[in-house]
This record gives sequence, structure tokens and C-alpha cells, in this order.
Amino acid sequence: MADGSPPLELLEFVLNRVDIGILTVDPQMRIVMWNHFLEAHSGRAAADVIGKPLFDAFPELPQSWLTRKIKAVTVLKNFSFTSWRQRPYLFKFRHHRPITGGIDVMRQDCTFVPIFDGNRDVSGVCITIVDATETCMYQTKLDEAMAVIAEQSVRDVLTGAYNRRKLEEQIAAEIVRSVRYKRPLSLLMLDIDHFKRVNDSLGHLAGDEVIRHVARIAGSSLRKSDLLGRYGGEEFGVLLPEVAGDGAVVVAERIRNSVAASPASFEGRGVPVTISIGAAQLRINGAVTSNLMADADEALYASKKSGRNRVTLQQPAAEP
Repeated sequence: MADGSPPLELLEFVLNRVDIGILTVDPQMRIVMWNHFLEAHSGRAAADVIGKPLFDAFPELPQSWLTRKIKAVTVLKNFSFTSWRQRPYLFKFRHHRPITGGIDVMRQDCTFVPIFDGNRDVSGVCITIVDATETCMYQTKLDEAMAVIAEQSVRDVLTGAYNRRKLEEQIAAEIVRSVRYKRPLSLLMLDIDHFKRVNDSLGHLAGDEVIRHVARIAGSSLRKSDLLGRYGGEEFGVLLPEVAGDGAVVVAERIRNSVAASPASFEGRGVPVTISIGAAQLRINGAVTSNLMADADEALYASKKSGRNRVTLQQPAAEP
């Protein structure tokens, strides 16, 4: 052409060969262009939709959201973009990839581009639709894998309970929350009685099974909001948000009784197990808070010193 622009036939050829959806709407939201990609995935021929109001032709579209999006592009005279992460799809098209990834609708990245006339006024908006299903599937798998890795990094390998680092982090976080909102917080420290005897008489594999056994019982005795962590060796910590000292004793006795009533199993034989538990409630005096871990440890020591297989609640220090 004389002005150097490509012939319309060439533009039409390209628009109908690219592997993305391209449609344009005029200021009255009537469809002006509908390329072959959209024909193939919607089952609607261009001749059937061009000239029709967009929302009459496709009433299932998110009308309020899409109208605001197109209006913003028109007013600001600038392009806009939306990812499948923000809105999974604009048009509900099926995709042609295996459904093993759990995705049954094409995920789409959409771009909204203003179309200018000779006076630099916006005469329409071009919407491009890119099939992002494969990207979504790979990203979903990656996110799931990273979530597993993140979870494993805070879990104890032997028992599946949280590890010491996670336990200490949660204790610190819950202390801050307890002080801020003036809510009770308690901690249990529990230790397997005479654990060395199990290792010496039956071996370390038996000892490992005893530790797993205690972790299973303790974990099954807790609420979802509680946290069980292996502090080290045969010692565990149980963090109890929103629980005062007396309630912590009730939880501790439930765990202690369940362990005592259920021997661990190793190579077909029962291994009797008991535990000692120390319980402590966070004490707040003005801007000073007690050392919750030290209090629970002191109570645990008292339980062992007084005969084991028992629960001791750390008593608050006398007021001056």
C-alpha cells in the first residue's frame, strides 16, 4: 500500500493463524473482530458474533468486571493485563491437555489494548487471550512441591511432629499474641520415663518406635490449634494457645493416661511406656513475661523428681 502499511488481507491472514485469541469491541461493546482461535475454542463462527453486543453473545462473561476493565483502558488510554493467577479465565473454554492436573477449563492470560483513531481517541479495545493452561499446570505442580519441601523443613523426620526450630518459633509468636490480646497460653514439656533402659535392653530401633508411639498418642489428643514438637531426643513440647494452667493439666493428664494405657509395639511384643509432664502458663507482669520454656522445664523436672509418670503444674511465683 502507498502508506507502507500491510494489506488488510495479510493482517487478516496473520490474525487468524496466531495461536492466541484476538477480539475487538467498539465503544458500544459490540464485537468487531473474532479470530480463528476464538472460533475454534468457542464453537462460534465470526459471522455469528461480529456486530453483536459482547454480553448478548456471551452472557456468561463477568459483565461488571469486564466492563470496568474495558472502561479503564478507554479512559486511561493505556493497556491492561490480567493473569490466570488473578482470574483463572475470561472465556470458559475447554483445553486439549490431559486432565490429570485437575484443570478442566483453559487458564488464560488476557491483555486489553486501546485502539486509537486518527485523532488519538480510543475507538475500541482489543482483547488478546493466551492459553496459559500448561504454565498453570507446571506452576501448580511446582507450588505443590515447594509446599511439601517447606513442610518437611519444619518436621521431625522420625515422628512427623514439628521440629525444635518450628516449636521455638511458634512459642515466640504465641507469646507475642498472648501479651497483645491478653489471652492465656500454656506449654507442656513431656519426657519418656526410663528411655535409656529401652535403648539398652531392646536397642535403638525399639527406642525409635517408642518415640513414634508417644508422638502419635500425644498428637491425637490435641486440637488443631495446638502444636506438638519434638524438642530433642525423647522430649516433646506441646503448645496450647488459649489454654490456662488448669486446662493444660487436663490435657497433660489425658496424654499421660493414654500413653500409660497403650504399650508400644516392637517386633510383636508390647513395650510399656510412661511419660512425665511439666505444665506452665505464661505469666505476665506489666511489660515482663515469664520464661515459659524454663517454667515448663522446671515443672517437668519436678515430675521426674517426685516419681515420674505424673503431671506437675509450675506454680506462679508469689507476688512481692
